[in-house]
Amino acid sequence: MKKYSKLIIAAIIALIFIGTFVFLWQKSQPKEIVYSEFTPQMDTIQKTTIITGKIEPRNEVSVKPQISGIISELYKEPGDYVNAGDIIAKVKVIPDMGSLSSAESRVRLADINLQQAKVDYEREKNLFDQQLVSADEFDKVSQQLKQVKEELVAAQDALQVVRDGVSRSNAKASSTLIRSTISGVILDIPVKVGNSVILSNTFNDGTTIASVANMNDLIFRGNIDETEVGQLVSGMPMKITIGALQDLKFDAALEYISPKAVESNGANQFEIKAAVHVAKDNKLRSGYSANAEIVLARADKVLTIPESAIEFSGDSTFVYLVKGEGKQKTYDRRHVVTGLSDGVNIEIKKGLTANDKVRGPEIITDDDEKK
Repeated sequence: MKKYSKLIIAAIIALIFIGTFVFLWQKSQPKEIVYSEFTPQMDTIQKTTIITGKIEPRNEVSVKPQISGIISELYKEPGDYVNAGDIIAKVKVIPDMGSLSSAESRVRLADINLQQAKVDYEREKNLFDQQLVSADEFDKVSQQLKQVKEELVAAQDALQVVRDGVSRSNAKASSTLIRSTISGVILDIPVKVGNSVILSNTFNDGTTIASVANMNDLIFRGNIDETEVGQLVSGMPMKITIGALQDLKFDAALEYISPKAVESNGANQFEIKAAVHVAKDNKLRSGYSANAEIVLARADKVLTIPESAIEFSGDSTFVYLVKGEGKQKTYDRRHVVTGLSDGVNIEIKKGLTANDKVRGPEIITDDDEKK
């Protein structure tokens, strides 16, 4: 019994040894290389580029005050639609003491002149009634009285404007009422009640009360690399995709290409603008990030093969034609003339027909990847 047990163990060890040897021998044998194969197809090739940018209104206006003061009331909020002339805010004037003193002095002087003009008029009228002066002299005194009265009214209006920012004669066009200069949507109101504001002058841009824009007239603004800008022409169609609204796509038309490059991350880029065609009830907001897809070149109904089947050698391109079947299969190297490529497929202008079969890349199996 012990003798049989030893024989069985020896046989098992021998089988393991032989199996291991066979396995290692099979692994050491070179495997047959298998290539993918392609048949040229008639297809459309187009070269596209993606431009990143953002959506913004074509016409965005900053509404600024015509006088300096303090915001006393706000009548609108961001997102409200306003017509040109609608009141957005009201400013309480803080008068300049020098200007106020000068205006008050002008009113007092005009009042003194009026009192004197009245005395002169009464005296001249009595003489005229007694026919002691001519009608011409009396008319001059009457005219002088009218001028002095008008000067007093003007001085009082000027005082009211300096002190209150509005006068009785121009109440409807008061500079204390900040009105929208265009019709559109209020994008931002960067001030609050109680904030001080200043008017625009030579030394200061002035305080922005509100930003208003026509959201029905939008543009896409982005930058394109200098290697591609030469293929652009005004009027080219574009497809706009909004990052926050993946389900919505909009058509656009290229309308501006900057004549001057700007440097961005070490590369020269050119600014472009495109008119975005959207419905009036669009959901777009100013500042949305967007991608614009634009077709730089297109070739319709041309012979194509996968670009992975092309061998590039210097300025020349080659393919390997499949000849024969099974173990008799061979590959003939042939020069071809290529055209437009979209990064996946490439146009073949010369050197192939639709009946040819082309060798592609080597087929990698799971076992090969594990190695």
